[in-house]
Amino acid sequence: MSKTKLTINNNGSVRIEGDFEIVDKAGNTYDLGGREIVSICRCGLSQNKPFCDGAHNGHFEHDAVAFALPPKK
Repeated sequence: MSKTKLTINNNGSVRIEGDFEIVDKAGNTYDLGGREIVSICRCGLSQNKPFCDGAHNGHFEHDAVAFALPPKK
């Protein structure tokens, strides 16, 4: 089983690759049609939420730079 990797893209989506499933709040699984890589919308503009459709282009700015979270309380 491959490790799941999430990549936070600059000015765009979260790319998910590896062995994963995506479920809605009721626990229903999205049918990913055999895909092992998908992109999730972060901007809220996609007409295909939760998946990215590229609607963010020119409307969403975020420089994705990794940082350390503070210790858990």
